[in-house]
Formats: sequence, structure tokens, C-alpha cells
Amino acid sequence: MGDFTVALNPPKTFGAEILSPINRTSAAARGRVTKIAFKPHGFRAIRASVMPREGQQQPSLGDSLVNSPHRNDVVDVIRRSGLSNCLSETNLHNTVPGLVSKTRGKVRDIYDAGDYLVLVTTDRQSAFDRILASIPFKGQVLNETSLWWFERTKQIVPNAVVSAPDKNVTIAKKCSVFPVEFVARGFVTGSTDTSLWTVYNKGSRNYCGNVLPDGMVKNQKLSENILTPTTKAADHDVPVTPDEIIERGLMTRSDYEAVSEKALSLFEYGQQVASEHGLILVDTKYEFGKANDGSIMLIDEVHTPDSSRYWIANSYLERFQNGLEPENIDKEFLRLWFKSHCNPYEDEVLPDAPEDLVCELSWRYIFLYETITNSKFEMPLTEEPIHDRISRNVASALSSLK
Repeated sequence: MGDFTVALNPPKTFGAEILSPINRTSAAARGRVTKIAFKPHGFRAIRASVMPREGQQQPSLGDSLVNSPHRNDVVDVIRRSGLSNCLSETNLHNTVPGLVSKTRGKVRDIYDAGDYLVLVTTDRQSAFDRILASIPFKGQVLNETSLWWFERTKQIVPNAVVSAPDKNVTIAKKCSVFPVEFVARGFVTGSTDTSLWTVYNKGSRNYCGNVLPDGMVKNQKLSENILTPTTKAADHDVPVTPDEIIERGLMTRSDYEAVSEKALSLFEYGQQVASEHGLILVDTKYEFGKANDGSIMLIDEVHTPDSSRYWIANSYLERFQNGLEPENIDKEFLRLWFKSHCNPYEDEVLPDAPEDLVCELSWRYIFLYETITNSKFEMPLTEEPIHDRISRNVASALSSLK
């Protein structure tokens, strides 16, 4: 695994058999799980023991993540075809009629198509407010994960999705975007400058209007879920309090209260679904906009491994009690590798991410998608260049919307 293994989960002794992802059973059927009991704006973790089926030893979710035949097969495909075929940049405004401009985000390329926006999720990997690497299949994972969640959360809040003509593309309704990101948190954790653990460890006990008690330790569960909103300043996120949001005119009080309620409801639902699949949704961020009719819409992405932190539930309590980092299925170990090898906020030139780390992160994203959706991730194995495929599919979709 190269020289970054210190940031990964410690090895264990594993069984040799693993379930096929297409026939993945529930977390309870695999063995011991941690059940998550929910209450308004919070939950508590309860350790439970569930016996596997008679005569059958199922691997735990953590074992499946780090050592399984399926993992080896996926990583082999990543190495053979993914590393050399990442989607790092798109230029659809040069290949698709009707696209009048391009906005390049950290991960998404956004194109203006008149009444609609075309959002292309690339394989770019961002953290510390900059691009760190390109991760094979990442864009497809993020797009398809978001679509899965958008479909299941539209009863909580409507979303802007119109269609998904390609594995990496979502066509969305235009709206007026609130200049505030709603970060929902259930635990004291993180490694970035705006993470809850970083500011808490520096002595802050009031963060974004949330009063925090003394004596908390890293990765501890909060007594209830909280929101720590941020807004943009130049090229980085800045934490803000609800009062500051209203005083600065970023949102009206009624809009802020309505969006806050929806954000916490989305987070609670996400935590519940994650727990049913043997995971803990630790924290996440949401973005919202307002449609022409004044309705609030969920936009951008939802509960992806880019916007969220996920831990494996059945090992969390034991590892927390022993002072160990939780087993995670997100980009946190990538952040930790860069923090241990450079200053990702100040160094002008960053080291290249090792190939083993890139492959590991690609696998973890795919693993999370398969675990949450209980379906197999379909890798695009055709020889058609990704940009050509996307151009063809977007052009066809836009012509049908006229």
C-alpha cells in the first residue's frame, strides 16, 4: 500500500469469503452490528450482537472493505483501465450545441443551457480548498450516489434534478442559490481548519452559535446533531453564525429557519439509512436554492463520500474507547496523508498522491456506493472516450428538452 498505510485502517485477520455486492445482505445478516437509535436532532449508538446464519461465517463490513475478493477485482480494474482514463476536465461548450458558458468548480463543471444547468461531475479530488488528485470512477460514483439520495429525499425537500443523461451528468433546474453551505454534524471530529475537532481542540466552545461543553475528545458523539454553516470568502469556507447570516443579508430569517429544519431532517434520515447498512453518517454538507415560485430546493449533491464522512458502525464504540480512529469510508485518510507529507494550505506545490492511495480511495467510493444502494457499481468498460460519450448523451438530452 506504499508509504501511506499509517493513515489507513490497521490490518486484521479476515475470512476468505465475501458476499457478491449484487447480492449483498443486510448489516444484521452479516453478524454483529451497531444499531442507531434516533431521536429529534440526535441519536445514540447501541452495541448489539446478531448471530450469523447457522453454519455461515459472514465477514464484517470492515473486513469487506479492506480484504475481499471483490475488492481485489475492483482494484485490478482501477489499475488497468481507471488510472489512465480519469475525467479531469471537460469542454462541452466546444462539443455540445446550446451550451453558452462553463463554470469550473472544484469537482463539477457547470454549463449554462438556457433554462437548465448541465452539471458534469469529474474525477477531480478536492480538499483543503484545492485539487489534490484525480480519482478513477469518482465522478460517476458521486453523481449516481447523489441521484439515489435525491430520489429518496424528495419528500423531505424537493430537488433541482431534471434528468441524468450520463453516468457523470445531471441536468438541473436553475434557481437562486443561497450563499451558505449547511454543514450538519453528529460527532466532534475532522482534520481541516473548519472541522469541529480542530476548532474545539484549539479551545473554542462556541462554534457557529453552538455552545459546546468542556471535556470532549476527538470522535465523540455530540448530545444532538448541530449545524455549522459556512459561506465563501475568496477561495475558502468561512464559518458563520445564524445571526451573522441574517445580519449580512445572506438569507432572510424565515429562509434560514426553513432551510435549517430541512437540513437537520435530511441528516437524520441519512443517518437512519446509513445505520440500516452498517454505517454511521458522521457529518455532511448541503446546499439549497430557491425556485422561481419561492420554493426551497436541494441542489448540488447529497450524502456522497465527498460531502460526507462515513464510519463503520460495528467497530466504532470499541475503537473510540481504545483511542483509535474509526474505520472510515470517505476521503479523510487522503486528507491525513497530505497533512503528514506537506502543508496543504500553504505549500505552493503539493506532492503527487501515491498510486496505491488513489486506487484505495477509488475503491472506497465504489464500496460506499454499493453498500448504501445495495447494488453493483457498473464500471464503464467501453472504449469510447469519456468526453465523447458525455458530449453525445448531453446533446441528445438537451434536444429532447426543447
